[in-house]
Amino acid sequence: MPGIHIYDKINLISKLSFRRMWNAGKVLSSYYVSRWLKKPVQWGYPISISFEPTTSCNLRCPECPSGLRSFTRPTGMLSKDFFSQTIDEIHKELLYLVFYFQGEPYLNPGFLEMVRYASNKKIYTATSTNAHFLNDDNARKTIESGLDRLIISIDGTTQEVYQQYRRGGQLNKVIAGAKNIVKWKREMRSKTPFVIFQFLVVKPNEHQIEEVKQIAKEVGVDDVWYKTAQVYDYEHDPNSLIPSIDKFSRYKKTNGGAYTVKNKLNNHCWKLWHANVITWDGMVVPCCFDKDAKHQLGNLKTQSFKEIWQNDKYRRFRRSLMASRKNIDICANCSEGTRVWG
Repeated sequence: MPGIHIYDKINLISKLSFRRMWNAGKVLSSYYVSRWLKKPVQWGYPISISFEPTTSCNLRCPECPSGLRSFTRPTGMLSKDFFSQTIDEIHKELLYLVFYFQGEPYLNPGFLEMVRYASNKKIYTATSTNAHFLNDDNARKTIESGLDRLIISIDGTTQEVYQQYRRGGQLNKVIAGAKNIVKWKREMRSKTPFVIFQFLVVKPNEHQIEEVKQIAKEVGVDDVWYKTAQVYDYEHDPNSLIPSIDKFSRYKKTNGGAYTVKNKLNNHCWKLWHANVITWDGMVVPCCFDKDAKHQLGNLKTQSFKEIWQNDKYRRFRRSLMASRKNIDICANCSEGTRVWG
C-alpha cells in the first residue's frame, strides 16, 4: 500500500507543466495576498475544477438532492461536445479534474469518453461512484479511459447497515464492482486508477468503521477514506445521522441539546481561489456546497470560462465572503475538509 500511495502522488506531479506550475503559483500567492489585504485579489485560473456528468442517480440517499429528487435547478446529462469545448479552453492551466458534483457519473453514456478526452490532455482525473454500474465491461473501459482516481462509496459492511443510508443500493454490487476494477487493473498491468473505499460515517454505520478496512484488504483496493456527513437540518438531526463519535462529526451538541457546526467560518476560503464547479448545463458555481446552483457566477453557454472567472459576479462573491462568510447560506454548513483519517 505505501508504494501505491507514492505512485499516486508521483502520477499527480507528472501532470505538471511549467504553465500549470506558474498558474498554481499565481493562484496561491493571490490567495495569501487577499488574506493580508483583507480584500480579494485573483491571479491565475483554477487549479482544480469539478464537472457534473449528470444529476441522475439510481439511489435515494436521505441527505442528497439527487437521491431525494429535490432539485430546483434543471436536471440532465453533460454533453460531450460542450465538455470538450470547455476543456479545450482551460486545459493548459488545469491540473485536476473531478467528474462529480451530484448524481451517478456512470449513468451518463459518454462519461468515460470524456474522461479519456481529459486524460489525453494530461489532466489528473478523478470521480466518485456508488459502484452499481461497474460491471466487467465498464470496469475494463474505466482502466482504458486513463482515469487516475476512483472513489467508491461503501457506507456499510453489511447490507442491513449499508441500505440505511444508501437507500435502494446493494452492497454486493459495490463489492463486485470494486473487484472488477481491481481485476482489470491487474490484467492490464495498470497502476491507475488509484482506488479508494470512501466510508461516509453516520450513526447507523459508525460501529463498522474498522470492519471496512478488512473488506478493502480482501478486495484489493488501495486506500480507505472516512468522510464526515453533511446534514441539512443538523440542528435537530431528524434522520438521526450525526455520529456519536466526535472525530467523525461535523457538528457538536450545544447545552440545549441541539447541534451546531464545529467550523468557525473564518472570512476566507481557499476553494474560491483555486477551484469551482460546473453543472451539467454550464452554470459556474462557487463550490460543491451550492448543490442547487443558487449562486450562479456565470453561464458557459454565453461566456467563456476565463471571462467568468474574472467577472463582476465572482469578484462580488469573493468580496462578500471576506466580509462575512457566515452570512452566505452555502457556507453555513461547510466543513472545509470532509475526510478524516482513521
